[in-house]
Amino acid sequence: QVHVVESGGGLVQAGGSLRLSCAASGRTFSSYGMGWFRQAPGKEREFVAAINWSGSLTYYADSVKGRFAISRDNAKNTVYLQINSLKPEDTAVYYCAFRLRYTNSYYDINEYGSWGQGTQVTVSS
Repeated sequence: QVHVVESGGGLVQAGGSLRLSCAASGRTFSSYGMGWFRQAPGKEREFVAAINWSGSLTYYADSVKGRFAISRDNAKNTVYLQINSLKPEDTAVYYCAFRLRYTNSYYDINEYGSWGQGTQVTVSS
């Protein structure tokens, strides 16, 4: 059974940092691109960052470029999201997922599946 578990969220002041982790199982992790998304209250889930199977290519939403960094450790079946210089507008539930389809681009949420339950990030001003 495919399974991802996100962790590392919390309450942090603006300007602070967090490191989110996503532990995956049930698939050959190193064969798949992975993505991070977030969903704020009352808003649709949106793309944040993605990484290809080897970690050699990364992709970011414009709103997080220069502040967030995605990485992966295939030996640990884990993908990370380092989030720095947090802003109140970064408050959301953060989700990771496998890229299961390759018909469009890494930025397209419809390419992803096997979602986890998410981890809450709350940034206070």
